[in-house]
This record gives sequence, C-alpha cells and structure tokens, in this order.
Amino acid sequence: MKKILTLALAMTATAASAQALRVGLAYDAGGKFDKSFNQSAYEGSQRAKKNLGIETKDFEPSDPSQTVQGIRQFAQDGFDLTVGVGFANNASISQVAKENPDLYFGLVDDVSAEKNVASLVFQEEQGSYLVGYLAGMNSSTGVVGFVGGMDIPLIHKFEAGFAAGAKAANAKIKVIAQYVGTTPDAWNNPSKAKEIAGSMRAKGADIIFAAAGASGNGVIDYVKQTQCLKASGLPSGVKFNTNNFNKVAKSAAYQKACAGNTRPMFFIGVDSNQNYLGDFDKNPATMNHGLTSMLKRVDNAVYALIQDVKSNKFKGGERRFGLKDAGVGYAVDQYNKALISSAQVAKVEAVKAKIISGTIKVPTK
Repeated sequence: MKKILTLALAMTATAASAQALRVGLAYDAGGKFDKSFNQSAYEGSQRAKKNLGIETKDFEPSDPSQTVQGIRQFAQDGFDLTVGVGFANNASISQVAKENPDLYFGLVDDVSAEKNVASLVFQEEQGSYLVGYLAGMNSSTGVVGFVGGMDIPLIHKFEAGFAAGAKAANAKIKVIAQYVGTTPDAWNNPSKAKEIAGSMRAKGADIIFAAAGASGNGVIDYVKQTQCLKASGLPSGVKFNTNNFNKVAKSAAYQKACAGNTRPMFFIGVDSNQNYLGDFDKNPATMNHGLTSMLKRVDNAVYALIQDVKSNKFKGGERRFGLKDAGVGYAVDQYNKALISSAQVAKVEAVKAKIISGTIKVPTK
C-alpha cells in the first residue's frame, strides 16, 4: 500500500511539473546581464519562477538575425508565453505570433498589431523628468549631460524628460545630449559612451544620465576613473556655483585625487537601480558617484504579464506603465541617501504628484 501511495504521489508531482507554465524570453542587444534593461526583464521572470512556480528558458542571440528562429523554437516547443525584450524584437514576435494564434506572446518597448501579443510600453519621459529634476538641483556647474544609446524616438523620450526636469529645477542649466550610434550596436559600445562622457566633462558636465543599455557602463567607468572636476580644468564660461556635497564623507583615495577646488562627478543609472555601481570604494558610508537611477520597471511589467497568463487573464494589446502604475520612478537607497536630502526628496515627490495628476505634462520629444 505504501509503495502504491508513493508511486501515486510521484505521478502527481510529475503531472504537476508537466503542467507548469513555461515562459521563454528572447533578449535584446547587450545580453541578459547588462545590469540594465534586459536584466530587469530577467529578474521579473525569476521572481515569477520563485513565486508562481513557472518554468523559464532564455534565448540570447549572438546576431539579431537569429532572433526569429529562437522565438519560433519557443513556439514549436509549445511555450505558453514568449516575451521579446526590446523594440527590435517586434517583427520577430509579431511574425511568430501570427503563425501561432493559440499561443501567447509579450513584447517589451513596442506595440505589435497581433491580437495575441501583449505590448508592454513605458512612460520613460516621466521617470526621466524626476532624475533630471534631481540633476538640476545638484549640478555644481550648471551643465549636465545625456548619453543616449541608439538614436531613436524611444530614447528621445528619455532625453526630453530629463532635459525638461533639469530645466524645471534650474532654468539656467545647460543640457548636452549625444547618442552612441544609429544601429543596434549602439546598445553595446561602452568605449564610445566613455568617449562621449569625456567630451561632456570637458564642457563642464558634472552629472551624466545614460540611457544606452550596456553602453552606459562606459559612462560609469569614466566617472570611476575621473571622480571629479577641477576648477582649473573648467571651460570658459563655466564655474562652480554650488557645493552641495562638501559635508558628505569621502574616501581617502577621493580626497587625494580630488584635492583643492573640485566638485564630485556623478552618473545617473537607468532601467535597473544602478546606484550600487557608483560605490567605487566598496563603502556605502562614503560618497557614492551614482546620484540616482531612473527606474524602468520592466521586471514588474514582465511579472504582471506572466501572472495574467497563469490566471487565464491574458489580454493582448498595449499596456502602458507610468508613474501612477509604479512602472517608472527614481531610486533612493543606502548608496545615495547621503547625496539626496529629505528636502530634495520632498520636492521630487511633489513634482511626481503633479505629473500623475496631469498638472505637469512631460514632453516626449
């Protein structure tokens, strides 16, 4: 009897495993662990795996031309949901979705015309406005930079929001913008982004916001190498106007490299919370060089989609995530709490409320 019961339980467990929801993810350029956009999608799927008992499988194309084959393989294997991460996957997702009307698909960052595709799009300009506002309040030179990845309308939304926010906080601020490139390679070219960061610092930029996928790591690396601006190296017409961080504890290495009349340099992270990447001396108690991060909660959107499929509530069409849906935002944590005062947080939260209510309308281009 005991053997029969054990066998029955084993068969039940096997059947349950066989019925587990299967989700495939096809990633964009930059790879699954880009510390940014793709990684956020991955983390959403892993949270669903832990909380909802699903199975996941990843596909990272070494070449964009392979994407459609990878997505089609998920469909041929009968995956319940296949998610294409990034606008570049629209054509592939739409094509395979049309071929398989009985399966569900998700697309991050673009809208598909197919009825069995849930298109997850974000109001990036809203989150970018908030980090721009923080940059405007904290820039010591009155010059800030924006490094975009691929020169496309999607990233123009980041730039437009950032510039508008910075100018709302400081009407005299100068915003310098430059893009890494015009092809998908722009998402994975940190050396070019690093070069751009250097040119921006030469123009007096002390805070740089990168919306460039894995290329953004080049901006972070540049800030790590330089750490500060020196008064003697400022270009004509630029001077230090504020010294907001003079009372923040600094490492011995920083004090040595940035002695004299200097101001710290910062990056602003994107998509995921990248604040920790600015902790160059591995000590959160000393000054961090990540001022904040513009959070684009791809993880929340992917998780919500998987949850809908599991609950038999899948719905195709556009789903938009903004400030009111916690789809975008900004990050304050142990790494940057010494940089952003409670008074500044209160100001940003007031601006956030006005954006949600519609009092402030954020431009998208």
